[in-house]
Amino acid sequence: MTQAELSIVMPVLNEAPQIAARLQALQPLRAQGVELIVADGGSSDGTAQLAAPLADRVLAAPRGRAAQMNAGAVASRGRILLFLHADSALPEAALPALRQAIAGGADWGRFDVRIDGRHPLLRIVERMMNWRSRLTGIATGDQAIFVRREVFENLGGYPELPLMEDIALCAALKRRTAPACLREIVTTSARRWERHGVLRTILLMWWLRAAWFLGADPARLARRYGYRPRAAGLDSAPIGIAVMAKAPLAGYAKTRLIPALGAGGAARLQRQLTLRTLATAHAAGIGPVTLWCAPDVRQRFFRALRRRCGLELRVQTELDLGARMAHIFAEHGKRPLLLIGTDCPALTPEHLRQAAQALHDGADAAFITTEDGGYFLVGLRQPVAELFAGIDWSTERVMAQTRSRLSALNLRWRETASLWDVDRAEDVARWQALQQAASSGWQ
Repeated sequence: MTQAELSIVMPVLNEAPQIAARLQALQPLRAQGVELIVADGGSSDGTAQLAAPLADRVLAAPRGRAAQMNAGAVASRGRILLFLHADSALPEAALPALRQAIAGGADWGRFDVRIDGRHPLLRIVERMMNWRSRLTGIATGDQAIFVRREVFENLGGYPELPLMEDIALCAALKRRTAPACLREIVTTSARRWERHGVLRTILLMWWLRAAWFLGADPARLARRYGYRPRAAGLDSAPIGIAVMAKAPLAGYAKTRLIPALGAGGAARLQRQLTLRTLATAHAAGIGPVTLWCAPDVRQRFFRALRRRCGLELRVQTELDLGARMAHIFAEHGKRPLLLIGTDCPALTPEHLRQAAQALHDGADAAFITTEDGGYFLVGLRQPVAELFAGIDWSTERVMAQTRSRLSALNLRWRETASLWDVDRAEDVARWQALQQAASSGWQ
């Protein structure tokens, strides 16, 4: 394959003992032009630093396998995306097998799998996994799922679920076309099975899968599996996150960037920024996320997000920005809420947690300001409609006027961060420059 035709995306979290060996095994593929992206979810053991010399890019991503893989996909350049777990190894024939499948018209697919432990029950498990995925068209992440980029992006990427994101993605993909089920074998670690007991893990996985298909809450299943996504330190009532988003339609989204990117390019940027923002919001783990849509919830992109991620969709009112924001807070009721847009790629889960903590600590309002004199995030303990009236939106006076209004209303507020957003051509260049700089190592 030619340069950047295939990108391997590897989500990692505290994989220092094995990351160098796993990435070293992929160096022959890099020598053939395959791009290797490592998406780190906040490792504390030096994983990112160990990975940097052995990958084309190591990036910091919101914690959570789905969020990390989506972030890696956004940062990659490949026409084909292959998602490889950090405890899995590709076969030597992976590249020619994948090339043949794509040339034959496959939109997506997976490999057979082998579990590297010695327990005899593992031989049954791996055979069942391979047989089941051929029969149902549903693969697991251990089988190194690959997909054409345009197909992946049209589906909205991996659903932002705390568990079963691979199952949900495959369910959507197979509605489009059947997978290419490659006989070449990916070897995956038995550590999960051996740590908790092979039979116990088999029974747990069967129960989780059955509960998922019967409609159980993914967050509850994740807790049963052993994940703990809840953010530390936020032990009061959950704080909701409302995300205001325009549909990524050519000529409608990011119109100020059309001269620089074209209508289609601006729409693609809007899609990427929206997915990144939603991944960050879910990874923060502070409360439910609601997507407020414009012009309506019937757009294909929004419907895909609702179907794949279980997002609650609401329609923005056809009023000015201040009135729309006031309406969202009023609809949320007398409960704490963080309200954000989608055009700040510098936003991290920790930024959201800090804003939420400010409200928990007694502030009436919390803000993340922007370098152009506005703000990207506003959090309120309860609705304050007067805060949004009479503001000169889209000017450098927004935050100054808001501070005056806060003082007049005798409200306590905290500005927890100052970030930059993507509104102008130079902002796009800044984001691209940061991505390029990060490709040589840890950012």
